[in-house]
Order: sequence, then C-alpha cells, then structure tokens
Amino acid sequence: MMTTASRILLPVLVATIVGAVALPATGEQLTADGDRSGREIYRAACSSCHGADGRGVSTSRVGFDVPLPDFTDCSFTSREPDGDWMAVAHAGGPTRGFSRMMPAFGGVLSMEEIQRVTDHLRTFCGDDDWPSGNLNLPRALFTEKAFVEDEAVLTTAVTTDGPTDGADRIDGEIVYEQRFGARNQFELVVPFGWREVPSAGDPSQGDWTSSVGDIAVGVKRAFWHSLERGAIVSATAEFILPTGDEENGFGKGTTVFEPFVSYGQILPADFFLHGQGGFEIPFDTDVADNEAFLRAVLGWSTTSGLWGRTWSPMVELLGARELVSGAETDWDIAPQIQITLNTRQHIMMNIGVRTPLNNTEGRSTQVVAYLLWDWFDGTLFEGW
Repeated sequence: MMTTASRILLPVLVATIVGAVALPATGEQLTADGDRSGREIYRAACSSCHGADGRGVSTSRVGFDVPLPDFTDCSFTSREPDGDWMAVAHAGGPTRGFSRMMPAFGGVLSMEEIQRVTDHLRTFCGDDDWPSGNLNLPRALFTEKAFVEDEAVLTTAVTTDGPTDGADRIDGEIVYEQRFGARNQFELVVPFGWREVPSAGDPSQGDWTSSVGDIAVGVKRAFWHSLERGAIVSATAEFILPTGDEENGFGKGTTVFEPFVSYGQILPADFFLHGQGGFEIPFDTDVADNEAFLRAVLGWSTTSGLWGRTWSPMVELLGARELVSGAETDWDIAPQIQITLNTRQHIMMNIGVRTPLNNTEGRSTQVVAYLLWDWFDGTLFEGW
C-alpha cells in the first residue's frame, strides 16, 4: 500500500537504485556488487538528486519539475511495509497500480540489494517513535489491532433466528480512523441496523425497524513497539454514547467507558497474532452490567505469485463475561479470511462466521463481512 507521496518517490527510487548498479561511484569506491551496502549505493548514485541528508535537491538543480520526496519525513518513510517498496522496485509500477513509467528492475538488482537500500532510506527518519509499517498486520473482524492507522471500515453482520424472539436482524457500523503524531489515532464508530419486530398479535409476523446505534469515540496510543521483536502494544480509551434506540435493541441506554489493550506479534513463516483485552464500564449499572472481554487472533498471510493478491485466513477466539455473581464466560469462534481487492492493496475485504461455542441458548450464529479502505494510500478508485 503506497501513499500519494510514494508516486513521486518510487520512480526516483527505482531509477537511482538502478543507476547505482550501472554508474561508477562518485567520490566513494564501491565494493563488489553483492557486497554493496544500502548506504554505499545511495551515496554513489542517489545523493546527487536526493541530497546527502535525504531531504532532496531543488528542482532547479536536478532539471525536472517533479519535487523530490523528503526521506526525513517520518510519517512518509515509516508507514509502508518493506514488501510494498520492494514490489514496485522489483516488478515495476503496475504491480501496485502505478504508472508503467516505473519499470521493473528485478533482473538488474537482487532482492537483497533492494532490501539494503530500503533499510538505508528508513534511517533518514531518525525518530524511533514511529512504528514500522511491517507491524501493520491484517485486521480481524472483531479484535482491535495495535497498529495506529488511517482507515475507513464498513462492517455488516447478518443474524437469523434472533437470540430473544427469533427475529432476524442486520447490523452494520462505519469506523473512521485517523492517525495523528507518531503513535496516536482518533477513532469514530457509527453503528446502525435493521431489526424485525414481531407483531404483538401474531409473533410469526412482523415489521422491520431501523436505527442508528450507540456512537463511540476513542483515542488509541501505541505505547511500545519493536521491529526487532516483531511486536507492538497499544492502549485505547473509548466512550460509547447512548444514541441508539434502546427499546428496539439498538443501544444500551447509558454511556459506556471501554478501556482496552491491544497486542500484535509477527510470527515465523508469515503467521501473525493479535490479542485484545479490556472492560465495558457503564455509567448506569442499573441499565447494563460491567463486562470484561478477551479476544485473540491467529492468522497467516500468503500472496498469489511473488507480488499478487494477499490472502490472510484467520481464526478468532472471543470471550466475554459480565462481572456479576454467577455469570459465565461466553466463548465464540470466528473463522474468516481477508483478501486484498486491488493491485495497490489498500482496498480489502474480510468475510467470516461467528459461532457460539458454549451457552448457545439466546446466542445465534452471525455471518460477518467488512470492506476496508486504507485512505491514506489513495482514493477508492485508484490502484485497480
């Protein structure tokens, strides 16, 4: 997934990397091809355009009008995973939905050489507060991931034979997330839905009603991250406001404070793990009970070919328990698969089924799906 600024960076990046192979060194003797470091390649062929400090040389000096990117801009250089940088350099612009003017150089540079230059460009940021884009793991249906992100997500859940009266319902929510600073994210959640309301005279008949649910606002902060350990930890504070129609099952009727901690871990062989734990604390306990929840996800990512569509099957385990005497923990399982839809891989979908594992009376199976737009990387219509 590439940002708008990446469209400027990558053609120049590819050209300068290849130039490092084809041109003699300027002011620095290179070692044998296979032993050149990313710094050596950069200083030999890239610094004349991008500057020794990575900030870019003026357009008047380089002789073209396209402004050069600033590699010291941490918001730009830290966001994307290595795979996206390397895909365009190796297979050309079209592999990620960019112009064919970005040619493929997989036959000129080895993957190791492209990785070295990518690693060197990351050093221009100089601020370790910014989590690496490699820690941005695939998003599950229910478990909140730890990475801070710019995303919009539309989720829909379909329930038949509802838990209390056999009524069908369709629930949805729109999630808007916006990153600010190195570690922070603002989140707005707007739920909505339709529910069949049985007729008082004939329970087999009914009408459909709809409503907005309880709107939530929250702030997330990544407190710790380590690319070396492949892990990231964040904490979120969320307030769920009583904006929904409680009478028809679209709200709880009280403000709820929801604090939780999220964890992400890169595992060997392209596996990954998510964890989330927290509480729901209602302001009015006469209306709703305090609740604790625990969620975990085990997943694996693979691609079609070297740089094609990414498939991420996952299994999600969900536990929740009301904090009252005699309450039992409800456990659900949700197998699912996330798929990238376009070549830029910033539009994705996920579909799965949530099934109760215990205490099944009054709890129904749901079919759940989302459409995700990583809006920082381009519009809905770009990169196809």
